[in-house]
Amino acid sequence: MEYKVHKLKVNMNEDQQILEQFLNNLHGEVVSIVPNVKPIFRANGSHCKS
Repeated sequence: MEYKVHKLKVNMNEDQQILEQFLNNLHGEVVSIVPNVKPIFRANGSHCKS
């Protein structure tokens, strides 16, 4: 079985329609969507930033 990997840089507050349009135009089955989350370490604790 062959898989294709796509990477999109999307700001969910501004580019939600672009992501939705991309997903709707895909042919075949979407196996998973994995967000790229970067941990941020601060003095008061750690947070995540996408």
